[in-house]
Amino acid sequence: MSGEAGSRAVDRALLAAIRETGASAAGLYVLAPDEPVLQLTVMSGLPAPFLTPWNRVALAAPAPVAVATRRQQLVWAAGHQQMARDFPRTAVAAPYDFSLAAAPITDGTGSRGALLLLWPADHAPQLSADERAAVHTACRDLAAALARSPLPDGHAPPDEGPRILTQPPVRIPGPEEALTAVDCLERLPGGCCALALDGRITLVTTGAVELLGEPADRLIGSRPWDVLPWLRGPVFEDRYRAAVISRRPVAVTACRAPNQWLAFRLFPDGRGLSVWISPTDKDYGPMVPDPTEGEASPMRAGQIYHVLHLAATLTEAVDTRDIVHLVADQIVPAFGAQGMIMYAAEGGRLRTIGYRGYSENVVAHFEGTALSTANSPAVRALGTGEPSFYSSPEEMETDYPGLPRMTGKAARAVLPLIVSGRPVGCCILSYTRPRTFSREERQVLTSLAGLIAQALDRARLFDAKQQLAHDLQEGLLPHSLPSVPGLAVAARYLPSAREMDIGGDFYDLIRLDEQSVAAVIGDVQGHNARAAALMGQARTAVHAHATAGAAPGEVLARTNRLLTDLDPDLFTSCLYVHIDLRTWRACLASAGHPPPILRLRDGPTTVLDVPPGLLLGIDPEARYEATEIALPPESMLVLYTDGLVETPGVDLEHSVADLARRLCAAPHRSPDRVADILLKNRHADMDRQDDVALMLLTAHPARPVHS
Repeated sequence: MSGEAGSRAVDRALLAAIRETGASAAGLYVLAPDEPVLQLTVMSGLPAPFLTPWNRVALAAPAPVAVATRRQQLVWAAGHQQMARDFPRTAVAAPYDFSLAAAPITDGTGSRGALLLLWPADHAPQLSADERAAVHTACRDLAAALARSPLPDGHAPPDEGPRILTQPPVRIPGPEEALTAVDCLERLPGGCCALALDGRITLVTTGAVELLGEPADRLIGSRPWDVLPWLRGPVFEDRYRAAVISRRPVAVTACRAPNQWLAFRLFPDGRGLSVWISPTDKDYGPMVPDPTEGEASPMRAGQIYHVLHLAATLTEAVDTRDIVHLVADQIVPAFGAQGMIMYAAEGGRLRTIGYRGYSENVVAHFEGTALSTANSPAVRALGTGEPSFYSSPEEMETDYPGLPRMTGKAARAVLPLIVSGRPVGCCILSYTRPRTFSREERQVLTSLAGLIAQALDRARLFDAKQQLAHDLQEGLLPHSLPSVPGLAVAARYLPSAREMDIGGDFYDLIRLDEQSVAAVIGDVQGHNARAAALMGQARTAVHAHATAGAAPGEVLARTNRLLTDLDPDLFTSCLYVHIDLRTWRACLASAGHPPPILRLRDGPTTVLDVPPGLLLGIDPEARYEATEIALPPESMLVLYTDGLVETPGVDLEHSVADLARRLCAAPHRSPDRVADILLKNRHADMDRQDDVALMLLTAHPARPVHS
């Protein structure tokens, strides 16, 4: 199927979803091919800017489409009250009354993304059975259309916005009927105009031209708040957004100088809005003066909601990278900036932690600038603690000669990031053309700088803890595994998806002599520094007893006595495997560890029955029974910790059996490739609550083992 035909199939399926479910708007999100992100690719019923904060949604985000994809179930929110309770970040950026459903899109290969549907504000509190069936059918049809799409995963290039589909008209009038409709509008009192879904005026009557005070050719194709100074405040745009999203008629009044009050009534549907304008004699109070020529416009409603969304999102940002992405993806477009640089103040110097819209040469020029100098706007802002705003190249040239030419920027906002009087960094928004920052914009940007500073300070502390945890984990796990002739080995470790990037799972491969090798895997209770410390002691003890020639059961017994003497108040599971490279037989002993799995080249995949002895660290007199098995040519032995198989509410035996089935279905490839296949589960990884260790060993007896 060609690219155009594939897109048409997806478009038809999305429009059919709106028609069959009775929804007012719909959007299709697909999983990005190389990152855990849902990307909005196609939408209908809403203008693209309305969903700008949600064009790209992290799979871990508390957003309806992300939750639906992670949980693989329908998500429903009936009205703004439920939205505010269940999805406060979304509700604060879309404070209108509407109902919403998000449903996962899956096919035989796994999850493809999610379908987002919106209904008018008067929808029933629950979806009906017919509506649920229609949503299910729509997801199935979209999955089929995506499977035929020529793009990977039906994915659109990340730098392109979503494709906007126009809903079909109710009916198409003939030329004579269309002219009659215009005559009908002209005869109505007051004035009428039509707005496209994105707010642009597409039709205006003579009466509306007279009331608005602008010629028709200037109005057509423009948005009212862009062409009429007295509508530039956020009120009219906000009411327009409310009408489009809630699909309810709304009314708003505005004053045209010198003192003419006009009433606007907006009637929306899926293709646009009909607006009736009438003069009103009611006095609504003193008129706010229009902005003078050259003065910046007030904050747009869309900008305000972008900022509120960002403020809510910043509270959930975890690391420095999150902060940089949030600023670049949301503050920059919200304020129309073309560039951004964010610095951290470290060791008395500026360190670049993220940038957009600047060349590498410009970024490198200011990298490492000492805070004791005063040759950059960022240094001055951090020194004074006050933000600075430059509206033109001339203003910048006065304070920083050559800077406009070097950077190619004509205006900028320099925002110091300060927490409790302590500078933590600086954020610079820049523009390629001159622009004036209104008082409202300056206030909002200054407030946002305080939020960014607090979030960045928390993120840097988190980064420092994560680096410490990473270094500790690196030191406790083997840097590399020894090469053993005749044995192919792969090992993996994944920390839990919560708290510190550290845990108590461990593995090791110990070369005992020329004829034998030992493999060990274990799991210390918990995933914190204490668990990691005990893990290091357990791994060292196993290594020492194994190289001293102890039998498998005795290795565990001696390690158990050591851990019991240490009395760490933590328990450890462990599986020890001794492999004879001459006979290709393995002797296994377990201390409460999940059973290993053996896959034969041309035979069954079996969960091995190894007596599960007592966990290490409980009873110093515990004994551990050994089990001997054969390792035929090309057989694969899989050792793992329970983090790989444990699922809340699912019996462990069933989970282990499922892992055995997945291993059996995996192609006969190298242990490294099979390990990647067993670990490939992007949705489970987002909510992983325990560490995972995995070791795969494949026997190649044909390869000689020297005695």
